[in-house]
Amino acid sequence: MARRAPVAANPTDIDITEIMERIPHRYPFLLVDRCEEYRQNESIVGIKCVTVNEPFFPGHFPHYPVMPAVLLIEAMAQTGAVLMSKSLEVDTAGKAIFFMSADNCRFRSPVRPGDVVRMPVKVVRHRGDVFKFAGQAMVGDKVAAECEFAAMVVET
Repeated sequence: MARRAPVAANPTDIDITEIMERIPHRYPFLLVDRCEEYRQNESIVGIKCVTVNEPFFPGHFPHYPVMPAVLLIEAMAQTGAVLMSKSLEVDTAGKAIFFMSADNCRFRSPVRPGDVVRMPVKVVRHRGDVFKFAGQAMVGDKVAAECEFAAMVVET
């Protein structure tokens, strides 16, 4: 019998086990460690704990490691996908959530090893299987990146 992580005490929290049940990403491309403050069809906050062991740091930049900005956008998109999957109760056996677009992306501050990135993602528009989001990647009270993006559910 497979062991499972303990159920979160707060019903608005989503642990790594549930994240991995809801989206197909795996190491080294799973960029969300947990989610908090889930509100169906409205919002969620993704958490990424950045360590020096991330596979991109040896090449970006070896003497001053910085998380690639485009991966912050991907982490926000994965957070949005968790929100979509849970809100729509997507059957991952026959469907996947695909990133559609990214608009108005701004990169404000570098993310470094040891940082905890909080990614509040809000639904801007939802029609059928398509969601439009607005998200930020925050380290403390500082905005590291922000973006509007869209995703949709597709048959696989």
